Amino acid sequence: MLTLEEPLQAAPHQVVPATPTVAIVGATGAVGVELLHCLEARNFPLAGLKLLASPRSAGRTLRFRNQELPVEALDEASFEGVNVALFSAGSGVSKRYAAAAVKAGAVVVDNSSAFRMDPDVPLVVPEVNGAAIASHRGIIANPNCVAIIATVPLWPLHQRHRIRRVTAATYQAASGAGAAAMEELRESTAAALRGEAFTPRVLPHPYAFNLFSHNAEVDPESGYNGEELKVIAETRRIMDVPALPIGITCVRVPVLRAHAIALTVEFEAPVTPEEVRATLAGAPGVRLVDDRAANHFPMPSEATGQGDVLAGRIRPDLGDPSGRSVALFVAGDQLLKGAALNAVQIAEQLLRR
Repeated sequence: MLTLEEPLQAAPHQVVPATPTVAIVGATGAVGVELLHCLEARNFPLAGLKLLASPRSAGRTLRFRNQELPVEALDEASFEGVNVALFSAGSGVSKRYAAAAVKAGAVVVDNSSAFRMDPDVPLVVPEVNGAAIASHRGIIANPNCVAIIATVPLWPLHQRHRIRRVTAATYQAASGAGAAAMEELRESTAAALRGEAFTPRVLPHPYAFNLFSHNAEVDPESGYNGEELKVIAETRRIMDVPALPIGITCVRVPVLRAHAIALTVEFEAPVTPEEVRATLAGAPGVRLVDDRAANHFPMPSEATGQGDVLAGRIRPDLGDPSGRSVALFVAGDQLLKGAALNAVQIAEQLLRR
């Protein structure tokens, strides 16, 4: 069996046909369900579709294109005849089964953190560095949700004005911690409204009517949590700016889905908010929501269920008298553009190679 320690070499049969057989690994999870919806909504061409999950989910059915498809138990033999494998079942599952999928002839698009910083695995946001897909050796990594949502608007700005520094604060929804965290937010909120005590089981702190530092483990030396360190490293890699200074604070907020980010961007030369607005107005994957008169700016409620990154609150950074810094606020659906949609967009580009 091919192991992760061995170099991944894409075999000739890993050229993805125009109508491929696709497998979804982790099909019953929050992102897996969204992968299914994205394939259907975007009319992705399919010769076949396999739904794979843990043995406890085997036997369930999920609806796709007016059919009930069975969920099969994942094992190393699951990838026979599969051309594209969309993984969304956690890094442990990816590390165990991705090599088997590649050996069977599939191209893996992995939504976990397992391969994101592997120099032999492209880390891709199609609107930013879609050309990197061509360099894959069997696995393509789908980035962290915050890194995706941030780089979609940052990249067109960097191309036109050159970014010198980014400062960010995130407002991250329960969806980033999975379906169980979303349910805990519902249950804890209902309990709080009834005046009842609720003991958290999924997240480390009370979630209803509360916010707290992202629940990733904190590095004792730097004081940054794992989510913050991932966003820094992945944003640099996606944008191919290895030394880009990034300061970030990641916070979990009581919102079901769609992350928001406050960004302050310092450019190499003075830039006006009007220039930033004009650049983002024509950027792929970005939709301006920037109505000062109505105080209407990006909100998770409006980002939810659609694929664009909403951008607004574009204004000068009054803390930088040089005129080089602009503040803005963005929001994107973590389960869609931050996960499933980005993966399906990568798969679509594989068909066009």
